[in-house]
Amino acid sequence: MQRLRRLRKTAVLRKMVAQHHLAIDDLIFPVFVVPGKGVRKEIAALPGIYHLSSDQLVEEAKNLRDLGILAILIFGVPSKKDPLASGAYSPDGIVQKAVRALKKNVPELVVITDACLCEYTEHGHCGIIKDGYLLNDASLQLLAKVALSHAQAGADIVAPAAMLDGQVRTIRTTLDKHGFTDTAIMGYSVKYASKLYDPFFKSVKSAVAFGDKRTHQMDFKNSDEAMREMALDIEEGADIVMVKPALFYLDIVQRAKSEFKMPLAVYNVSGEYAMLKAAAQLGKIDEEQVVIEAMTACKRAGADLIITYFAKDIARYLSGHF
Repeated sequence: MQRLRRLRKTAVLRKMVAQHHLAIDDLIFPVFVVPGKGVRKEIAALPGIYHLSSDQLVEEAKNLRDLGILAILIFGVPSKKDPLASGAYSPDGIVQKAVRALKKNVPELVVITDACLCEYTEHGHCGIIKDGYLLNDASLQLLAKVALSHAQAGADIVAPAAMLDGQVRTIRTTLDKHGFTDTAIMGYSVKYASKLYDPFFKSVKSAVAFGDKRTHQMDFKNSDEAMREMALDIEEGADIVMVKPALFYLDIVQRAKSEFKMPLAVYNVSGEYAMLKAAAQLGKIDEEQVVIEAMTACKRAGADLIITYFAKDIARYLSGHF
């Protein structure tokens, strides 16, 4: 007689037969770098997450390294913005300075940079706007300039986030032309137009001044389109593909892993983080147990890498468990 409870009897047995394991190596921690020195200011929309100046980011990176987290994703929060997002690709931009500081002081850290424009434009959109519409091909050239400037600063991986047609090919061609053939690309391959990003927009002060991003980010009602987007990114040269958000889209994660067998990241976004944090603060859930369960669900669906604001918490939880 089959009794499936036999292998659930003890913690050791359960661990022996567990199919999926969450590990510190899976984690990527998103960080927000700002101009100045000595800046460490908690973000109201994201409890426990901070705006950091480059010097403070270096200290944060050392803490991450000590926790066993060896990859970060950098977002820039500039003090000045303009229609062409010039701060995004300036050699002296805040992200570029941060990357150089990290490579000098914490060289073992894998540095991933968000290669997008919305944080740097006055209107909050991911490129050049004409008559209220985001121009695709003209914006690609700016994205390529951003990625190249990040690679020149020392970034290991650039992550184009705008969801514009042809962005991976344009960036790959530009990087290769300038000798950065070893700089990898993590494509925001399947990025849905989601209200779960709202705490992030508040964090980087990049809420759109008009309209929305539905002409370039994906409609959350679609799944076949997600596979087409991912296939194009792979064809254009993406080394890692991504699904964003994570928890609401695990069906897409499972399908992506099954169909493409590529290194696959998920982004556990700000709204997902904020909801779990709020529920925990209200005493409605056990934060540690629920976070571990949620992130393990990402692994079970097929994710190889998890970008999450919970990364430091998870590293502490896992270190305490084993």
